[in-house]
Amino acid sequence: MVSGIGSPHCAGGIAANDGASQNQCFPPSERPVRRLSAARSSKRGLASNAAGHADFAPDTSRVRRSLLVLVSSALAVAVMACSELGGAPASSSPTPALAAIPTATPQATPTATAAPTATLPPDWNALPAPAIDAASLAKQLAMVEAALRDPNVTGAQLDWMGHMQQLDYSRLQDYPEWKDTVLAALPEQTRAAVTGSLEAGRQIRMLSGPIPKSLPDWKIVEPAAIDQLMGYYKEAEAKFGVPWYYLASVHLVETRMGRIRGLSSAGAQGPMQFMPPTWAAYGTGDVNNDHDAILGAANYLRANGAPGDMQRALYAYNHSQAYVNALILYANVMKADPLAYRGYHGWQVYYPTADGPVLLPVGWTKT
Repeated sequence: MVSGIGSPHCAGGIAANDGASQNQCFPPSERPVRRLSAARSSKRGLASNAAGHADFAPDTSRVRRSLLVLVSSALAVAVMACSELGGAPASSSPTPALAAIPTATPQATPTATAAPTATLPPDWNALPAPAIDAASLAKQLAMVEAALRDPNVTGAQLDWMGHMQQLDYSRLQDYPEWKDTVLAALPEQTRAAVTGSLEAGRQIRMLSGPIPKSLPDWKIVEPAAIDQLMGYYKEAEAKFGVPWYYLASVHLVETRMGRIRGLSSAGAQGPMQFMPPTWAAYGTGDVNNDHDAILGAANYLRANGAPGDMQRALYAYNHSQAYVNALILYANVMKADPLAYRGYHGWQVYYPTADGPVLLPVGWTKT
C-alpha cells in the first residue's frame, strides 16, 4: 500500500495504491448503471459506455435500467471469493439466488419497478423508486431536497428521503440530458448542492473496474445517528484542525457512514478504512469504532497537509485524483449547506453484479 489506507471498494472509494483500475462498487448516484437490454460484459465501463443513456427512449422500460434488487439478510449464497484488488478471482460458482426479503421491504425481483410518482408513499420503510421522466424527476427531487432540510423530517422518513435522493441523483447521472430541466425546477438554494453532488458522483464513476464475481464478505449495519456522528467530526476538527465536512466526505465514500463492516480486499478495516500499520501510527482505541476511527483519520490527514493543503492530504488517503475531486466536491456541498449531510447520511450500500446492482440492506451478511 502506498497511502496505508484503503476502502472496502464497494463504498465508493478504492483500495489505495494506484487509484486507476480498481474494482469498484458504486451506490446508484455514482455507479455506472447497466441496461438489461444491453449485451452482457465482463467489464464495467464509464457511465457513457455502460449506461447507453443517450439513445434510451423515455418510457417505463427505463426503470429496468436501475435494477434495484434487495438482498435478504437471510440469503445464503455459495459463491467464490470476491475478485477485488490484490486478490485473484477463484473458479466460477453459481450465481446466488435471490430470496424473499424481510417484510419491512418490498419483495426483490429482477423485474421492472412500477412507475413512481412524486406522491409520498405511506410506508417509509418501502424501497423508494426514482421518477422515469425529467418533469416528474424535477418534482420528486424538489420535494426530497426540501424534506431533507426540514427539521421536522426525522427517523424513517428522513432515511427514506436520503435514499430517494441517492436514487434520483443516479437517474440524473444516467440521463444527463435531463439535468438542465431538473436543475431549473429546483429552488436556487438547493441547486448548487445538487450540482456539486452530481459532479462528485461523476468523478467516482471514473474509478470503475471489473464487476466482482461474488458478493462481499461484509455485514451491513445501521449507521450511528446524525447528531452523534456530527459530534465526532466536530471533536476531530477541534483537536486536529481538519474541517468536519472533509471527515464526513471520507466517511460517506469509504463505508457509507459506517454501514459496511468487514475488511477491504487490501486488508483495510473500520469505518474510515485504515491499514493496520497506519492505524498503529495514527489511531488510538478501536479501529472499528466510529469515534476512534474519525479521530484517527483527522490525525492522518493533518500529518499529510490538512487543513492547509487538503488536495495533498486527501491524495495521501487515496492515490486517485478522481477520488480526491469527489471528496472535495462533497465537502464543499456540506460546507455551504450543512443540512446536506442529512441526505448523505441516508445513502445506502449498493454492489454491482453481472445482473445489475444489488442493494445490501441493514442486517445483510454473506452467510
